[in-house]
Amino acid sequence: MQDFDPVNQATQLAHLTRRHFFSQCSMGLGSMALASLAQGEAGNLATTNTSETNPLVATPPLYHPKAKQIIYLFMAGGPSQLELFDYKPTLQQYNGKPIPDSYLEGKRFAFMDSSFKDRSTLLGTRRNFRQHGQSGMWVSDLLPHTSGIADECTFVRTCKTELFNHAPAKLFMNTGSGQFGRPSMGAWTTYGLGSPCEDLPGFVVLQSGPRGPRGGAVNWGSGFLPTVHQGVPLRGQGDPILNLATPDGISPQRQKRVIDTVKDMNLKRLIETGDHEISTRIAAYEMAYKMQSSAPELIDLSGESKETLDLYGVDSNDSSFARNCLLARRLVEKGVRFIQLYHSSWDSHGGPGETLQGDFEKVCRQIDQPCAALIKDLKRRGLLEDTLVVWGGEFGRTPMGENRTTTGRNHHIDAFTMWFAGGGVQPGNIVGETDELGFDAVRDPAHTHDIHATMLHLLGLDHKKLTFRFQGRDYRLTDVHGELLTKMYS
Repeated sequence: MQDFDPVNQATQLAHLTRRHFFSQCSMGLGSMALASLAQGEAGNLATTNTSETNPLVATPPLYHPKAKQIIYLFMAGGPSQLELFDYKPTLQQYNGKPIPDSYLEGKRFAFMDSSFKDRSTLLGTRRNFRQHGQSGMWVSDLLPHTSGIADECTFVRTCKTELFNHAPAKLFMNTGSGQFGRPSMGAWTTYGLGSPCEDLPGFVVLQSGPRGPRGGAVNWGSGFLPTVHQGVPLRGQGDPILNLATPDGISPQRQKRVIDTVKDMNLKRLIETGDHEISTRIAAYEMAYKMQSSAPELIDLSGESKETLDLYGVDSNDSSFARNCLLARRLVEKGVRFIQLYHSSWDSHGGPGETLQGDFEKVCRQIDQPCAALIKDLKRRGLLEDTLVVWGGEFGRTPMGENRTTTGRNHHIDAFTMWFAGGGVQPGNIVGETDELGFDAVRDPAHTHDIHATMLHLLGLDHKKLTFRFQGRDYRLTDVHGELLTKMYS
């Protein structure tokens, strides 16, 4: 971290103020006067940091990073690791048998009756597994494209979390806490590093599937961090962002006068108060103005080759996970720091729309080819080395069946699988091992806090030093926990 230099900080603020108003048009008298005011009062602004006047300015990491940006493929609903990655012959052998009481002692599940009162039995999978890649990673027949990129990935089979219902578990996976009001991982990332992209937000969210993630916008919120760091949902078709286009009847000249006037008023107030939310407001107006051209250009795929569209499986202008994966690659090319894709629904209790057969197969088909295509496309363009790609949900699924309309699986927090690629992780690698039933970790457990700490580390950030003081306490993404999962990258 650089030492604070009050003279330099004040000079930079004055420079930023001048650049702010001279950049795009000739200045009015009010703007000139305000710029002069900022220049004259520079000595009184020694406590105003440049990051407060330009909150998303890119800043250097603490040490040389392995990754510069993150694409987080969030599988909302809790994918069943036992149908996809964690092959358990013993579970097959004891299919239909009661699970030993020792496994359930002290445990909690989302639907208690199905696990305790009704005593659901062990459930083997119907899927066929094969080993792939130099690591010999087991991948089922549901993910034939993903199995083809096994040599690019680190598979962590012992992920653990703490909350077993969807909305709080998603919140925990994204913010490190089950309580509302904490910043999301994407917000912490742009707070720590800023973003080199000047005409798009530093944190972008794309959604697909039949519904959005439970909990909604709190999963990509900024919490107590400045709101400039919150995720911005981007639509893959139509208007990329609602209410972004200039209303009919408003000329560019009239729009520019309004923007300039609002800038003048906000900057004057910023000088008076030093409130970082005012700089956020200034940045928001500037970003919205730039995005009127950059956002439509981003979602226009007419310049992509047929070979690339076919690689991802993009066959229409409809919003889809495949299209969002291609947009994620384009966002990386633009320099966006954190890109998060949500795809639902992976809920597999066995009720209508939640079967482990047809419904689970359908959602696997929706994501398999695009995920593999994203890795291949990033690699051939030289972007994978600097981009950490993360795949996973909020929790996994139990080795026991749950009897509803058909047999499904309950929520499970003690062991599930995530995979990582690029950004410094070791390719063709497996971390962790679960017991013979896939219930818990027997080697190298990877708690959510550990995963967060490791992701920040790969970005060049120390999770113990990335803090924000709020209500008298220094908060961080990993709370007071988190150990680096060195086997992922060393």
